[in-house]
Order: sequence, then C-alpha cells, then structure tokens
Amino acid sequence: MLFDGLHEQIPDIDPDETDDWLQSFAAVVEERGKNRARFLIRRLMSKAREMQVDFPATVSTPYINTIAPEDEPWFPGDEDIEKRLRAFIRWNAVAMVTHANSWADGIGGHLSTFASSAALYDVGFNHFWHGKDDGEPGDHIYIQGHAAPGIYARAYLEGRLDDTDLEHFRREIGRTGLSSYPHPRLMPEFWEFPTVSMGLGPITAIYHARFNRYLHNRRIDNTSESKVWCFVGDGETDEPETLGALHLAARERLDNLIFVVNCNLQRLDGPVRGNGKIIQELEANFRGSGWNVIKVIWGGRWDELLARDRDGVLLNKMNETIDGEYQRYSVESGQYIRERFFGPDPRLREMVQHLSDEDLQTLPRGGHDYKKLYAAYQAAVEHEGSPTVILTKTVKGWSLGPDLEARNATHQIKKLNRTQLMTIRERLRLHNEIDAEFDPDDPPYCRPAPGSAEHEYLMARRKALNGPLPKRIGNWCRKALPMPSSKPFEEFSAGSGEMAVSTTMAFTRMLRAMTREPGFGDRVVPIIPDEARTFGMDSLFRELGIYASQGQLYEPVDHDLLLSYTEHIDGQILEEGITEAGALASFTAAATSYATRGVAMVPFYTFYSMFGFQRVGDMIWALADMRGRGFLMGATAGRTTLMGEGLQHQDGHSPLLASVVPPCQAYDPAFAYELAAIVQDGIRRMYGVGEDVFYYLTIYNENYVQPPEPDDLAVEDLLAGLYRYAPSPPGRAHSGTILFSGSAQGAARAAAELLAAEHDVGVDLWSATSYKALREEALSCERWNTLHPDDPQQVPFVTRQLADGMGPVIAVTDFMRAVPDQVSRWIGRDYTSLGTDGFGHSDTRSRLREHFEITAEHITVAVLWRLAELGEIDSSAAAEAIKRYGLATDSADPWSAAAH
Repeated sequence: MLFDGLHEQIPDIDPDETDDWLQSFAAVVEERGKNRARFLIRRLMSKAREMQVDFPATVSTPYINTIAPEDEPWFPGDEDIEKRLRAFIRWNAVAMVTHANSWADGIGGHLSTFASSAALYDVGFNHFWHGKDDGEPGDHIYIQGHAAPGIYARAYLEGRLDDTDLEHFRREIGRTGLSSYPHPRLMPEFWEFPTVSMGLGPITAIYHARFNRYLHNRRIDNTSESKVWCFVGDGETDEPETLGALHLAARERLDNLIFVVNCNLQRLDGPVRGNGKIIQELEANFRGSGWNVIKVIWGGRWDELLARDRDGVLLNKMNETIDGEYQRYSVESGQYIRERFFGPDPRLREMVQHLSDEDLQTLPRGGHDYKKLYAAYQAAVEHEGSPTVILTKTVKGWSLGPDLEARNATHQIKKLNRTQLMTIRERLRLHNEIDAEFDPDDPPYCRPAPGSAEHEYLMARRKALNGPLPKRIGNWCRKALPMPSSKPFEEFSAGSGEMAVSTTMAFTRMLRAMTREPGFGDRVVPIIPDEARTFGMDSLFRELGIYASQGQLYEPVDHDLLLSYTEHIDGQILEEGITEAGALASFTAAATSYATRGVAMVPFYTFYSMFGFQRVGDMIWALADMRGRGFLMGATAGRTTLMGEGLQHQDGHSPLLASVVPPCQAYDPAFAYELAAIVQDGIRRMYGVGEDVFYYLTIYNENYVQPPEPDDLAVEDLLAGLYRYAPSPPGRAHSGTILFSGSAQGAARAAAELLAAEHDVGVDLWSATSYKALREEALSCERWNTLHPDDPQQVPFVTRQLADGMGPVIAVTDFMRAVPDQVSRWIGRDYTSLGTDGFGHSDTRSRLREHFEITAEHITVAVLWRLAELGEIDSSAAAEAIKRYGLATDSADPWSAAAH
C-alpha cells in the first residue's frame, strides 16, 4: 500500500460518504479500466481548480497538447501567405550557410536548429512581439544562438539586410558582416542578447524579467507592456543555469516571462533522452517549480485520431513511446510507422486504416503547426500570476530532406549538395523563384518583390507590432540620467584621519552618498549575493530597503535594531541570496537597461572576489558582449587579507582573469581616494560619454588609516594606472623603486622605511592602480611603432613614468606575480615581482604574508638582492638582511605545487 501520511492523519468526518466514493472509483477501474479512472481524476482536479479548491498540482500530464482543439482561438493570420514567407526564410537561411562553407575549408554555421524552430519564430514575429518604433521598449526576445541564420534570413526579406550582408555571414573582418551568433558587441544595432553560450540566455532572461518588475515597482519605468521571451533548446536544459533559477521566476510571479522550449528531442550529437521523454521531464521540472506549462506536442491532423480514441489506446501509445523511438519514427517510412507505432494493437491499426503511408509519414508535430502555436502563445500572454513555459515538439532539420531530418549528425552538417538543395527547393515549392540550374556552391537568395502580397503582408505585420526585431538602440535615452555632483567623492581626498577603515567601508559610505544624489541616486542599483553583513553593508538595509516584490509580510527578528532586515516592494537593494550566477544576471539586466529600455541604471554588484570571474566568468564575457555598463566590486580581495578562510575563499588571481575581458576596466586601488576617483571617472565615461565599458574594482576588508591624497596627485595618472605616491627620501646612497597596489600598500610603505633607515636605500613609491590599463596602452604603442617604423616612436606610459628613477623596480601585489608581470617588458629597468602564487591557506594575515613572502622584510631583501645583482652594493647585504629579519631559507618554495 502506498502511504503518503496525509490520509492517515486527517480525521474522516463522514466515513460512509468516503466509502461510497472509494467503491465507485473501484467499480470504474474494474469495469472501464485504468485509463477511464485516470480521466475522471483529471476532470475532478480540473473542476477543483475551477471552484478554487486548492490541491497540489500534478507534475506531469498525458503526452498530448495542453490546449484542446475546441479551446483554440481563431487564427487571425493568412496561413498560406505565412507559409510562403516561411519558405523564403528557410531557403535563404540554408543558402547563407551553404555559401559560407563553399570556399576554403568552410567557416561553419548551423542549419538544423532554425529548420526545427522556424514556425516558433514566425508566429511570434507575425503576431506577438512588439518592436521599438513607437519609442517604447517593446518585448525582449532571447533567440537561440544556433537559429541566427533564420533571423538574418527574415531581416533580408524585410530589407534590413542585402545580398552582400548575407554573403558576409561569419566574415566580418574588414567590413560589417553578420556575426556567427547573436553578438551585440559585433552588431550593435541588431542583436540585443548573446545566447549561444548554453544556459546563459535562460538565467539572464529570468532575471531580466524580474528586473523589469523592479523598475516598475520602484516607479522608474512602466514595464507592464513588455514581455520577456526566451527560446531554449531541450538539450540546453542539461546546463544547470537553464533550470537553476526557475523557482525565482515562480516565486516572483513573473507573468511577464515566457519560455519556449524547442523539443526536437536531439542534442548536438544524439537524443536528449533516448530512453526517456524530455517533454514529460521538463513539464515536471517547470510545473514543480510553479510555472504554467503549455504543451504543444501534436499538429492538427492528430486531433481527429485522438477524438476517435474511445478506449485511450492511442493516448497509451503516446505515453509509453520513448524519445529514441519518436526520433526513429521521424525518419522512417509510413509503412514502418504503421507497423511499429499503430500495428501492435488492432484498435490502433483500425484507427489509421483510412490513411495512406504518406499520410502517416507526414503527420505533423505541434511545433510545425501555426494554429497550435498561435493558441499556445495567446494563452501564454494572457496568463497571469506565474511564468509560462511552452514545450513544443519539433523535428530537428525539419524540411531539409531525408539526409538531415532527425539524423544524429544533423547539427554538424554545414553544407548541402545539389540533390539536397533541390529536395529543399521542391519541398518549399520555390520552383518559380529559384532556377533549377543554380550552382550548388552558389545557391541564389530570393525574396518576394516589393509590392507583392507576401512582402506587403510581411511589412504590415511588423508595422502593426511597432517595427522590426531584433533591434538594439545604443545610448538610447527615454529618461535622462543626471550626473551626480562631486559631493559623494570629495570627502575621501582628506583620508580617514586617525581612524582605520577598509576600502570596503569607504565604498559603502560612497555608495550611500551616491544614492542620496537628486535624480541620480534612484538609478543606483546595489546588488549583493547574501553577503552584505560580511562586507559591512547591512547599514544600507533600512535606509535603502531590500527589494521584495510582495513587500515584507512579516516582522523580522531584528525589527527593533537600527540595522534591521527591511524589505519593501520599492526597495533599492537587490539582495539575491546565495547565487553568484543570479546576481550577475541581475547586474547584466541593470547594466544593459540603457539599451534594452532606454533607461540607464548604475549597478554596483559587490561579491566575494574569489566568486566573481572564477565562478561566473562566462556570464561576465556575455556581459561584455551585451555592452553592459556598471561596477563589479570584488570584495574581500587578495590572497592574504581574508584571514582564516583558506584555499577556496582567498582570491589571488581575479585581476588576471579580468585582464582578458577587453571592455573591462580593471583596477586594484589601495586607498579610498583612489577608489573615489576611479568610480567618479567611471560614471563619467559610461553614463556621461556613453562608453560601452564596465569596471572591476577590488575592495579589501583590511582596516588601515586611509591617507589623504598627495598634494601633487595627477588624477589622470592614477586613472591611467600608475602614479608616484611618495618620492624617495633625499640623501640616500642607493636608489630603487617599489610599485604596490591594493592591500600590498602597507608592506611596500613599511619596506621603504626599512630600506631608508637600515640600508641607506631610498625608494620611490608608486601606486599601480591598473596593470591592465598599463598593458593595453603599452600594446597600443607597440603596435603603432611596428606599423610606423619611419615615424617618431611612441613610448609607453609605464616606461615614461619610471624613466627618471634609478636602481631596480620591485612590484608587490596580493595577487599572483603574473598580474604585475603584465608590464614587465616595458619597464625599461631591472624588474622583479613579488606576489601570492599558489593556493591560499587558513591563518592570520601576518602569517599568510610571511608564507607568500610579500612582507616588508621580503620586499627589502628583494631590493637589496637586485641592487647587488646590478653591482651597486655588496652581495652580502641581502644575506645579512635575511638573517637580521629571520626569513626562512630552507622551507618549501611557497610558489611550488609541492608546497600545497
């Protein structure tokens, strides 16, 4: 007996009535069978929902369409014209990819994804998706990356692209071409959302829909007319990011979000669930997460068969057939289908005896039926209270002929031969438009002539929906963003007096001041992944409020404290919980709002620096592709500042990872005034000038007295990456230079004092705020010099800055040595770096710095060693210093693998 514990614990107030129901149900099972019993249960549950009798939802329903034929709305389009248009689009998508692979070794492209999903996009483009031509943001469409050729093909029909554009699919060097996938960085007026890195589109779409609600609830922008549509492949759902945030969408009641999962049952190499049923699995996942689920499995020609299924045998067969078999049926003959699918049961065979083998072979799947899809889309946009997913069944490579349809290798086929192209021409009925003698290596493009019924229909549909999509508007300004005054940044130039504070504390104070700036402050978006108290940012809770779409329905345990946990429907802080991926998705939505909605927002995402580029580096790369703007704040930065946490928490490499992202402006500030100058200039560049860059700034949890900015500070040098913090004390016998950044400032300054007091060495102290900036400027000079050998040669900024110094240069960082080594070849002097290569350890700051050899004493020894190597002092000076400071010489190398 199945025991769920529920019926055993709830008292039965009328046992006789209960017994009547149970006996009646048993009689149905005995006399009419289990299928009839299941039908009655479903009807009872449907009636219960209708009468608002709450009952836990079943996570899986029969393998049929959710919307019954009698419940389908009238299809308002001209189906014949839409099929004609779809034929043109399909052909041009194939021709474009074939062209791209007809010369040299070919450059790739994908045919089968769009072939399976063409109708999914056509119904949206023709009837649902609103554009931007009326000055409003319209809908936000996340298109599957591999479907890009079909989207280009539609834009070609609309006149947005020409033959030359299509000829330059995947050929972008030297002219504006068509990028391989949706890339806003490469096509800044066309694509909005990069989606081809699997799983990133879905999680980004979810948080985008949530951010639209955030904008609405905070009364910054009316987002009520915008839907977020996300197209997903069933194989893509294997990625954790695809399904990992479903609960958030349901919890936030995001009925402005619609997923369309193209269930063609195939991954890139083979079946998604050959031994199972991916649609049923996904239905359980989505429904169990609180989503409204609409299944579009069968095309309209199945309706008649299902209506005749009095005994439920067809439904049984649909339910028990697994995906590997369905994939096989899509490539086999009608006779095979008759024998294998309908044949074993005489009742099924009789049900299709009036259908020919060709009829059976062409029974359509729901994802290729305009009317079924229109009904699903209409139900989705009308649904309220929860997000919707449409699970639609298709055939991968649909319409591409028997060599491609549903074949395991279809995703990898990039080029078609003449026979295959002729088959497609025949299937699409383009005999009049495409000459039969075309060159298979140069298939012609074709589109309806202006003024034709097809062209007029195409353009009229998009005009009715406010213009073409996809479309991106850079530096779009529906609502101007006033720049902040200098007030939030000025106080940091004076330092912290005698008070020891961390740069994280300084940033929190700066952030609070920015939120108080008239006009600008409301646009600041603080984002935190459940670490506000770790970062000392909980003081912002009550002042700014934590965003909660339902407000705060409880009184928190700390309600009587000044720093209580305070949620508001119009709260400003996005406190995302323990999800770096979700927080970065929120950041992306805010960082791109200037383009997607014409409303610039200023996000500051503060996170454990170890869990930034290392954990969600792919999402940061997508952010760069989307031309996002904002500030990533790597808190608890450095390998040695985070005491006690150890290997997986101590970050010694994020500036190096940040250096590989082209638009990322990576800084490692040591002092509060540096941080203020960088943030202020970043706001100017991103929101004043409109540069498509974003910032990564390290901030530390180590408290020390923040010095005032030097009287002769050249802010432009600070922003360029290197400025002189303090000159060498006069009158010393020997000279050197120490570069520091971030928390290494303490050891560097102490080393300067030791060298002057005990070794008669005077060193210039330089703050290296950005090795990435220094390297990029130096590379630019190097390129110029290489290509202009007869012109005056440019000298890199880092070389010019250090040119007047004497002696060796020692760079010290709390990150691995590769960070300062980025500029080694342009120093122009003897150069050595000290850093924290290797794994982190649990211990105190002082012990960690001794272990990694970045203390003041180790810096001092390094300077003496290099002076000796340069012949400026006796070689014994370094050895004597090692003894004086008690530095270990016989322990394992802290940078070696063996030491860890």
